[in-house]
Amino acid sequence: MNILYVFAHQEPKSFNSTLKEAAITSFEKKGYTVRLSDLYAMEFKPVLDRADFLQPKKTDIFNPFLEQMNASKKGTFALDIMNEMEKVKWADMIIFQFPIYFTGMPAIMKGWLDRIFAPGFAFNPVNQNAYETGLLKGKKAMIVISTGAEESWYSKGGQHGDIHELLRYITHCTLEYAGLEVLPSHIVFGAGKMSEERVGEEVRSYVEKLNSIFT
Repeated sequence: MNILYVFAHQEPKSFNSTLKEAAITSFEKKGYTVRLSDLYAMEFKPVLDRADFLQPKKTDIFNPFLEQMNASKKGTFALDIMNEMEKVKWADMIIFQFPIYFTGMPAIMKGWLDRIFAPGFAFNPVNQNAYETGLLKGKKAMIVISTGAEESWYSKGGQHGDIHELLRYITHCTLEYAGLEVLPSHIVFGAGKMSEERVGEEVRSYVEKLNSIFT
């Protein structure tokens, strides 16, 4: 199995990095092939702009959507985009891991999706049955997140609301729209206040969950 691990956390010594490294080690022990897109370490550019297109269709006005469609047909995206698209095409499974910022994803992760999940590559916007015919159909995806707030804040009736509803714009409106089969999210609540003992427990829990999914 080929696994693309898209990771967004600035600190190599963070809990998130520990979780990511444990997952990759577990995958490799099983004989899976893993490619890592560590977005902060790569200094990935999150901004969708004119520089993304080597052979723009129009030069007098910038229409990002039309330029993405054109570049998808011709393979004329900037090199960093083409490299990430190749990883997506290669992967059987994509794992997205990031800490929650204001009930959403960090800008660098959102930028990766904006630039890589382009129309004509990840989805076909002119198809009325887009959810059934997403261009990444046949692949799986999973979200792995950590929150600063405790679980009670992200539950139904909690101060932030049900986290699964908050994440639906990613799991459904983005990933499933692209045809991906989305596996249940893995969520670690209150990550900023964990003891070393709990860190170990959470790492073991995550690896066990991955093992159960892949068996």
